[in-house]
Amino acid sequence: MNLKKFGFLFLFFVCEITIAQTKLNTSNARRPDNPFGEDTTTVRKSKGFKDLATIDMYLQFNKEIDTSIVDTTLTINKHYKFNYLQRDNFGLMPFANIGQTYNTLTYDLVDRNIRPLFGARARHFNYYEANDIKYYEVPTPWTRLTYKTAFQQGQLLDAFFAVNLSRQFNFSIAYKGLRSLGNYQNALTSTGNFRFSSIYNSKNKRYKARGHIVMQDLLNQENGGLQDDDIINFESGNEEFTDRSVFDPNFENAENILVGKRFFLDHSYELITKKDSLDTNSLTVKNLISFEDKYYDYTQQTAATDFFGDSFTNEVRDKTTVENFQTSLSVDYHNDLLGNLTFGAGYTNLNYGYNSVVSIANELIPNRIKTDYLSLNAGYNKIIGRLNLSGKAGVNLSEDFAGNFIDARLAINLNESLAFEGGININSRQPNLNFLLYQSDYINYNWYNLDVFETVNSQQLSFNIKSNKYVNANFDITNIDNYTFFNLDSEVDNANIIKPVQYNKALQYLRLKVQKELKIGNFALDNTIMYQNVVSDDEVLNVPTFITRNTLYYSNEIFKKAMRLQTGVTFNYFTKYNMNGYDPLLAEFYTQNDSEFGGFPRLDFFINAKVRQTRIFFIAEHFNSSFTGYNFYAAPNNPYRDFTIRFGLVWDFFL
Repeated sequence: MNLKKFGFLFLFFVCEITIAQTKLNTSNARRPDNPFGEDTTTVRKSKGFKDLATIDMYLQFNKEIDTSIVDTTLTINKHYKFNYLQRDNFGLMPFANIGQTYNTLTYDLVDRNIRPLFGARARHFNYYEANDIKYYEVPTPWTRLTYKTAFQQGQLLDAFFAVNLSRQFNFSIAYKGLRSLGNYQNALTSTGNFRFSSIYNSKNKRYKARGHIVMQDLLNQENGGLQDDDIINFESGNEEFTDRSVFDPNFENAENILVGKRFFLDHSYELITKKDSLDTNSLTVKNLISFEDKYYDYTQQTAATDFFGDSFTNEVRDKTTVENFQTSLSVDYHNDLLGNLTFGAGYTNLNYGYNSVVSIANELIPNRIKTDYLSLNAGYNKIIGRLNLSGKAGVNLSEDFAGNFIDARLAINLNESLAFEGGININSRQPNLNFLLYQSDYINYNWYNLDVFETVNSQQLSFNIKSNKYVNANFDITNIDNYTFFNLDSEVDNANIIKPVQYNKALQYLRLKVQKELKIGNFALDNTIMYQNVVSDDEVLNVPTFITRNTLYYSNEIFKKAMRLQTGVTFNYFTKYNMNGYDPLLAEFYTQNDSEFGGFPRLDFFINAKVRQTRIFFIAEHFNSSFTGYNFYAAPNNPYRDFTIRFGLVWDFFL
């Protein structure tokens, strides 16, 4: 049974469970230990039954054991997160169809990873990494259904169910499915993300285990964007071309897919435990095991030689695979005076590549990168009053895949409404695997750079202010050596020649982001502004100088407080710059310095509401598209979305 069939059966199963659940009565309360007003809804059975649990008993954890309470409130941040990625997408520019890729307007270069990543990064925005998986502890069964309309003949649905089988064992199961035809030719998207996670704590609290299984497939039809001759027709606003299906794109016979599955287990045993307040020491042994199998496949029925250049065969089928096994063993020592100290060692086995070698112009392109190596890691954390000092470090014991990182943070909580944090991050690692080795049926897309490219080195200083009362601000400055990127090298007979390039000079990247919400009665103005600047001798890292998002909205409780209403307008804008182009063969973005894009406004009108545990979203996206000019692009030759009306909801059930 393939993943999509399994996913739809799972959705049916979850819906049956939720229909069978008892109706809920809710009441909201503001508690003294809840100064920021998180939802403290009481979950009850029907009349005559006592309270079962409050919402703050429904907990979720990530890989780093950061704990948060399940939140069912309706805030402006919930509006920002109601999208395909289900997270705030500030700094990302979506393509025309939901489920396609995003152009990146700003880069967060903090990196604790010292291993080269798999390629096809444009397909990874909706790919659940190990750090993205949540683990849950719930007092009663909890179901969440998230639905949103798509673009013609499809929908987005994420169904989630969490339950405890005992006080010691909790598990969750979820499936996120999308199908959307899109408004342009050959732009269909079809994706599926299956997640299963579990958490176990022994009765004596000494043994703890968290694990997950994730299976994902992300398919996109590719059309290469609009032809150059059609750009003038698109920007003219002529009614003949407002039906976007009339455009003939560069090609209509290609698709790419990213498929992956991962098995993950992180467990620990406390050898020395603190039995009472007089004990000052504890000692824990931890073990992590992860195996991930992934492949990226690009197929095209007839080679588009006028777009990608000459090919070996008329039918193109490029398949890149990777198998990545990782395990580590560490010791965590806690002392009330010294803090938490962690020391560990890890082992990595990597198998990446293709099934055959390629010979081009007397150059032999190998088919595999195989390696296994050891690594060392350490960590420290200490809380002293209002100070929190933390740090992590790691190093690979490998010549071919040398890498290391140091990440140190100091946080100060001055009071409940004001906190400061400063940090330093130093990282060195090999470029991603598709920079080092790539094979394709297109001749231009074959290279081997393992012995050519140097490690990419970055050093970042950051400073953050967190305050809902005053202002939230983030500042960082990063120095990068040996920056590696895909570049529009040249054009031969109108074919794009995209090559991996390593910049042998240093560059500096500065960012300042400020966020502040102003409230007057039931009205609010939420502002987020980012300033960016790149200092280098050449234009290799292109970003817009300013990015802004401003939301003016009204919020109030109506119908005798039975419904919470939220309505307003969001303004998005970024300044013109040399926007990165998109290569559908690599599923990567590349640097181009021929044309500037941006400088167009995006206005969204929304009406959101919450009734009991249901949040309803109604959004008129880009309603200004017809009167502010048809010059909106997500990438060169790839337009952004026209005006469209979207509807969706998030529905929570607590048994």
